Amino acid sequence: PGLDACLKALREGDTLAIWKLDRLGRDLRHLVNTVHDLTKRGVGLKVLTGQGANIDTTTANGRLVFGIFAALAEFERELIIERTKAGLASARARGRNGGRKPKMTPAKLRLAQAAMGQPETKVADLCVELGITRQTLYRHVDPKGQFRADALKIIGQKTI
Repeated sequence: PGLDACLKALREGDTLAIWKLDRLGRDLRHLVNTVHDLTKRGVGLKVLTGQGANIDTTTANGRLVFGIFAALAEFERELIIERTKAGLASARARGRNGGRKPKMTPAKLRLAQAAMGQPETKVADLCVELGITRQTLYRHVDPKGQFRADALKIIGQKTI
C-alpha cells in the first residue's frame, strides 16, 4: 500500500529514489512494467545501492542499462512459455492430462443415482458420505436420480 501511494503521488519531473532495485517490483517483469509506466509519466528512477546502483533513468546510460534488463526479462519470459508448452505437450503424448482428478467416480455416481432416486434421501448427508459438494452432485445427477451430461462422460457413455 505504501508503494502504491508513493507511485500515485509522483508527478512529471519527479525522480523516485529507491534503496535497491528489488524493492520496487515483485519480479523482473513487474519491475520493467513499473519503470515503463513511470517513464511514460515523465518520472525518473534512481537506485541508490545494490546490483542496480548504476541505474538512473534520467540519464542515457541509466536508460540503456534498464533497457538491457527489460530485454532480458522478455527473453526469460519467452523461454519459460516455450518450456512450459513443450512440457505440457510431452505429458499429453505420454497420456497425462493436467488438472485436478475428478471427485466423482463411477462408483460414487452409481451410489448417488440410487440414493437420489429415493425421496427420503437427504442431499446434505449424501454429499458428506460421498465427499463431494452439493454443486458437484447436482452437476452429475438430477433430483430424480437421472445422470446428466457430466456423469455420462465419467462412465463413458455418449451424451443423449
